Amino acid sequence: MSRAVRRPLALAVVLLCSHAAFAQDAPLTIERAVELAVTRNERAAIADTTVEQAEARVRLARSFLLPRVNVTGNLNRAFADPNETNLTSSALLTQTLFNARAFPLFREARLERDAAKLSASDTKRVLGFDAATSFLATLSVEQLVRAAERRRDFAQTNLDDVRARFEAGLVSSNDVTRADLEMATAVRELAQARGDVESARIDLANLINAPVTTLTPPVELLDAADNPPVVDDRDVERAQQQRSDIAARRISVEALRAFAEEPGKRFIPSLDFNAQARNFNDGLVSNRDNDGFLGLTMSWSVLDSGVRAAESAQRLGALRGAELGLEAALRNVEREVRSAAVQLATEQAALLNATAATTAARKNANETSELYRQGLASALELADANQQLFGAEVAEVTARFRMAVAYLASREAAGLEVIGRSE
Repeated sequence: MSRAVRRPLALAVVLLCSHAAFAQDAPLTIERAVELAVTRNERAAIADTTVEQAEARVRLARSFLLPRVNVTGNLNRAFADPNETNLTSSALLTQTLFNARAFPLFREARLERDAAKLSASDTKRVLGFDAATSFLATLSVEQLVRAAERRRDFAQTNLDDVRARFEAGLVSSNDVTRADLEMATAVRELAQARGDVESARIDLANLINAPVTTLTPPVELLDAADNPPVVDDRDVERAQQQRSDIAARRISVEALRAFAEEPGKRFIPSLDFNAQARNFNDGLVSNRDNDGFLGLTMSWSVLDSGVRAAESAQRLGALRGAELGLEAALRNVEREVRSAAVQLATEQAALLNATAATTAARKNANETSELYRQGLASALELADANQQLFGAEVAEVTARFRMAVAYLASREAAGLEVIGRSE
């Protein structure tokens, strides 16, 4: 390869590697986290395998309506006379012309397949919400780290100021002790917060099955979470109609209904078509004879010792239980939708109060710090003001996280995706 050709190729490789490295270190958005979880987490793959199994059961149920061919052969040779060899071969074709049992079983298999698809879709939807919640939790503890760092920096500044004032004889040694205690507490809280961040990032990485880079705050989601929730009967009915887990339950009930119909179909006679071709010899192998037949076989199970009635009663009981389970699930959807709206409204109010408390605590900390410099406040009051500010910041971050999670819960209860359409 010439040097002129190698240079563009090397440049292309460098650009591709740089692009890959940039993509790997690109900030992680909540949309990307949900996408990675749905495409890489094993829960989604396991859900897909249930659909594959259901598809195989449909093919198995369809096989009752397809022709079957059996080919057999038999070779016998006498030890006394090698010329005495018997060779027989036959092919038997069987085609079901009518079997009443096959139709409800086939319908049941197809309905179960449809229910499996909806269940798999709902599993991935819930997995997306789990990823979004883990993303918000990680983002929340990262904000707590920043609050802890501000507290540590404030405590360090205060400690330096107290020590200078003590050397100047303006304050007692007890103020220095108080400042040291506040500094140690702030360092401990910061270490705990950083440990929580690492744990949260590990959980998120495990959920999305990918490294966790810098998190991008979901501004649109947080803005949407500020909107007051309004839920009426139409919202409940819409959630009951569009939730895939409820749709899967409805189809499963219909599948059980078809399965319960099958025992009663056994009393109807079945009809099969048979065709056989047979080739054999009697004596020398060269002496070949052919024969065959065509026939119809009717089977009629007139008396089965009560098996049909017993299985029918059993399956009808399972059907009734599934219908009751569906009714309970529908009422549970209504409870989830209304409870999520109440919880979201509660968290919105809590965030407003927490934000106001943080503003007041920050103002109090600044005023107390200024009063302490003027000798009008004690070190205990200054440490208490700093601790109240940190507690208020933690409460605000927690309230914002809880409000975002409540908003996600309202979308999940309504049967919506994490990000996307609003209704």
